[in-house]
Amino acid sequence: MEELSRAGKQALKSQPFSALMGARLTSLSEGKAVLEVPIREELLQQNGYVHGGVISYIADNALMFAGGSVLGPAVLTSEYKINYLRPASGETLVARASVVNAGRRQAVCRCEVFTTGAGRKETFCAAAQGSIVSVSAPREA
Repeated sequence: MEELSRAGKQALKSQPFSALMGARLTSLSEGKAVLEVPIREELLQQNGYVHGGVISYIADNALMFAGGSVLGPAVLTSEYKINYLRPASGETLVARASVVNAGRRQAVCRCEVFTTGAGRKETFCAAAQGSIVSVSAPREA
């Protein structure tokens, strides 16, 4: 499991957009992933809540890491749906994803997104579900 976690952290580190978000992979095990993004002013929308695109990003990436933990590292999100349940504010976004069902080339995954505040109290703010697919090496353009 430690090797899987190390490989996952390396994969996240190699994603420039994830670095821009400040994302951290805090846990990765077979069929499960937890990502965190510190909430900062640059990630807010005009009303002071976390922008929906940031919430969507963390859910999508958590789904992908959970699916990749059972399918292997060469995966992409083929589709996902997200429900925003309440405005997100606090100190940290936390996405917990797990595999619902996996075949040889596809995994259906579920994700819950929370915000944390003082004392790490969690507020459930979004739910997502998606399909992660195994892909071959990138094609040349």
